[in-house]
Amino acid sequence: MNKQVYDEPSKVTAEEGEVLVDGPDGVAVALTPEAAAETSDRLLAGAAEGAGQRIKAREKQEDRRR
Repeated sequence: MNKQVYDEPSKVTAEEGEVLVDGPDGVAVALTPEAAAETSDRLLAGAAEGAGQRIKAREKQEDRRR
């Protein structure tokens, strides 16, 4: 798995009934609208979880400094 972490969001367009995602480093994928919607839900859930993990990690670091 590529461990590079990107801070640039992917570009998303719709053409001829397909949802096209162009991401960093040449990532490109075409999805059905249904698959795109489910992927969107999963991305949002993952983003919330990741943000929570960052907050917990910062709190833990602050507790160690005290």
